[in-house]
Amino acid sequence: MADPGVVALPVRVDWRRNLAALWLAELTAILGFSFAFPFLPLFLHRELHVPSGSHLAFWTGISASVTGLSLAATSPLWGALADRYGRKPMLIRAMVGGGIAVGLMGLSQNVLQLTGLRFLQGAASGTVAAATALVASETPTPNMAWSLGVVSSAIALGGAVGPALGGAAAEVFGLRVVFIVGGILLVLATVPVLMVVRESRGRLRQRRDARVLDVLRAARPGTVAALAVLVVAELLLQSSYTSAQQLVGLRVLQLSPLNAPTLTGIAFGAAGVVTAFAGVTYSRAVRLSGYRLLTTTAALVLAIAIAGAALSPSIVPLIASFVAGSLMYGALIPALTSMVGLETPASVQATVYGVSSGAVALGFGFGPLTGGLIASSSVGVMGGLVVSASVALALTLLLGLRAREPVPVRPILPVR
Repeated sequence: MADPGVVALPVRVDWRRNLAALWLAELTAILGFSFAFPFLPLFLHRELHVPSGSHLAFWTGISASVTGLSLAATSPLWGALADRYGRKPMLIRAMVGGGIAVGLMGLSQNVLQLTGLRFLQGAASGTVAAATALVASETPTPNMAWSLGVVSSAIALGGAVGPALGGAAAEVFGLRVVFIVGGILLVLATVPVLMVVRESRGRLRQRRDARVLDVLRAARPGTVAALAVLVVAELLLQSSYTSAQQLVGLRVLQLSPLNAPTLTGIAFGAAGVVTAFAGVTYSRAVRLSGYRLLTTTAALVLAIAIAGAALSPSIVPLIASFVAGSLMYGALIPALTSMVGLETPASVQATVYGVSSGAVALGFGFGPLTGGLIASSSVGVMGGLVVSASVALALTLLLGLRAREPVPVRPILPVR
């Protein structure tokens, strides 16, 4: 059925050129975020003098969660503005806003200042949603899964290299420098966007009288319900994984306090490598199994891996379990994003991706908050990881029972 919310115009851009530039931009942006984020518990403990134990677990959860909560509140607004004024301006805004907030964190003097800047970071940033909407709107449908996997690989690779470099920099220059450098990297990420990325703003133009729900209801029957399932799935996935991330960082600090920066960098670096690998290879698995089977299986293995981390008595099995879960996370993120894109008419993709990003951000907020509160109770860090595994199991049931194939699976390798 024709999309009633758009007027098609014969203006196109080179989607491969855009993809290459956005890959570099997102790699640099996520490198900036991950350069500092894994060391948040250490920053609170060593620089802001929060005592270890329940207090550190509590403030780790609070300071990590406010970013996601503010991002969840603002993402739908940024998505709607992107549909109206363009995806590229929103991406530049997110990188500059995030860079300023992260850089200022290195100057914070107490836990309330840090928490406030974390809140500002969430409200001002949102680079992943902006880049995803830009790629999805410019990429031919048969190449969408592969292209979004490429973007996901940049995010994962930045998440891999960032902690390793950040850990080394923290050992030499201190944790405050890590945050300042992270902010600089985020601002530098705007360079390839400004110089290379082009947006065909006139190719698909949303009509002023077309409401988002009207466009979705005019699409494939059941689209609204299918998107609701996917949005909830993204919320559960992010809640589970980000909670596990924070708790693994705390568990490393418990098991090896003297080597915590190095071991944290190794754990998150290895996790980022396998996440990137999954992002660029999952599309081949989709061709064989379809989206529903792939995501359900990956969610189940993620639950098992997080449970394994909860039961790990030493560093090696803890890191191994975390890396195994990260491999599944690396496949789930682009797979769910592709499913959202394939279900959504092009004229409202940025708006829907804004809602999707809001769900991801909400999970990014509730995951660390819940994990931190549980870890600060008598249950402890290991109990928090069990709860994270239970959330991943709920995700498995949702995808297995309620998800659907967005479209008949077609070849998704890049057109040559």
